Amino acid sequence: MNVSLKSESVSFWQAFMFWLKLGFVSFGGPAGQIALMHEELVVRRKWLSEKRFLHALNYCMLLPGPEAQQLATYIGWLMHKTRGGIAAGVLFVLPSLFLLIGLSWLYIAYGQVTWVAGLFYGIKPAVAAIVLQAAYRIGSRVLQNNLLWAIAAASFVAIFALNVPFPLIVLAAALIGFVGGRLSANSFQVGGGHGAASQSSGSAIIDDDTPAPSHAIFTWKRLWQVLLAAAVLWLVPMGVLVLQFGWDHTFTQMSWFFTKAALLTFGGAYAVLPYVFQAAVEQFGWVTVTQMMDGLALGETTPGPLIMVVAFVGFVGAYAQALLGPDSLFLAGAFAATLVTWFTFLPSFVFILAGGPFVESTHNDLKFTAPLTAITAAVVGVILNLALFFGYHTMWPQGFDAPFDTSAALIAIAAAVALLKLKLNVMQVIGASGLLGIGLQYAIK
Repeated sequence: MNVSLKSESVSFWQAFMFWLKLGFVSFGGPAGQIALMHEELVVRRKWLSEKRFLHALNYCMLLPGPEAQQLATYIGWLMHKTRGGIAAGVLFVLPSLFLLIGLSWLYIAYGQVTWVAGLFYGIKPAVAAIVLQAAYRIGSRVLQNNLLWAIAAASFVAIFALNVPFPLIVLAAALIGFVGGRLSANSFQVGGGHGAASQSSGSAIIDDDTPAPSHAIFTWKRLWQVLLAAAVLWLVPMGVLVLQFGWDHTFTQMSWFFTKAALLTFGGAYAVLPYVFQAAVEQFGWVTVTQMMDGLALGETTPGPLIMVVAFVGFVGAYAQALLGPDSLFLAGAFAATLVTWFTFLPSFVFILAGGPFVESTHNDLKFTAPLTAITAAVVGVILNLALFFGYHTMWPQGFDAPFDTSAALIAIAAAVALLKLKLNVMQVIGASGLLGIGLQYAIK
C-alpha cells in the first residue's frame, strides 16, 4: 500500500476483510497475535506507526482482559470509529467461538477414543512450554535493566509463594512505575512487550505526528454514551437470565463469574487463567482438572484469544449438567459458550471505546507510560508462575504423591527447546507434540 495515502483511503471494508482474515489465522496466543498484527499493520501495510502501535499496546496491557483482542479493537476504532472497533474486536473472537463449540462437542463426545486422548496427552506438556516461551518473549523485550528485573522477580515471589492476588500486584507495579518515572525516568523508557519490533518501519498512514481524528478526541458526551450502551448490553441479557432461570442457576452464575473475571483480572489470558481454573474447577465444579487442561490445549490449537478457553468451560459445564434437558445437550453447551463469551468480552469493548480518546492524548507522557512499563514487567513474573502451574499439573497429574510422568516431562522439554532454541512456531510444536502423544498412547495399548 502506498504510504503517501491518507488514513481515509483505508476503507472500512478493506479493514473489515483484514480483521476477518486475522480472526482465522491468529494462532500462537497473545504473543503470536500481537507479533502478527505488528508485522501486518506496522511493517507491511504501514497503517500506523511503531510508536502509535506500542502506545496502544501498553494501554491494552494495563487493562483487564485479552490484550491482543483489545489491541485489534483499539486499532479498528482509531481507523474507523466505533463500527471499526466493534468489527475488529468481534471478528477477532467469532471464528474461535465457532471452532471451540465444535471442538468442545467432539471432545466431550469422543474424548475417550485412543487417538483423541493421545492428542491431548501430547499437547498439554507443549502448552507449559508455550507459556514459558511467552514469559521469555515478553521479558526479553521489557526487562532491560535491574529495576525491571526486580519488579518481575518480586511479582513471581508474590504470586507463587505468598498467594498475593494479581490485581494487587498490578496496583503495586503501577505505583512503582508512577513514582519511579519521576525519580529515574530512563529506567522505564523501554518498548512494548510481546516481541514488537523497536526499529522504525518508515512513515505510516497514521504516523507519530498524525493528529487524532475527531472521534478520538475526548468528550464527556461520548463517554456517557458508551457507558450507557454498555449498561444496557449487560443488564438486558443478565435480567433475562435471572427472570428465566433464577440467580443461582448455572447459566446465570457463569455469566456473573465471567463478568467479574473480565473486570477484576489483569495481564491478559496467561494471568487470568489461574483465576478461572480455580473457580471453574474448585469453586463451581463446572469442569474437572483434566478437562480444564484439555480445554487449554484446545485454546492453544485454535485461532483467537487464549482466554476463549472460557467457551470450552461453558460448553462442557452446561453439557455435562444437561441444563436444557437430556435431549438438548449440544444446545445447552453452545448457549453457555456464547453466554460466557459475551460477558467476558463486553468489558473489553467498553474499555477501548470509553478509554481510547483519553489514551490518544497521552503520547510521550512519561507519567502514563512508566506505570505501564512496570506493569508489563510484573506480568512476566506472573506468566512464569503460570508456566510452573501448568507444568506441575502435566507432570504430576495426580499430585506429588503420585508417580512422575516422565514422558510428559520429555515432551515439555523437547517443546521448550524447539520454541526457544530452534525458533519453531507454535503450531509446528503443537502438531509434533500431538503426534508424539498419539504414538505413545498406541504404544501403551
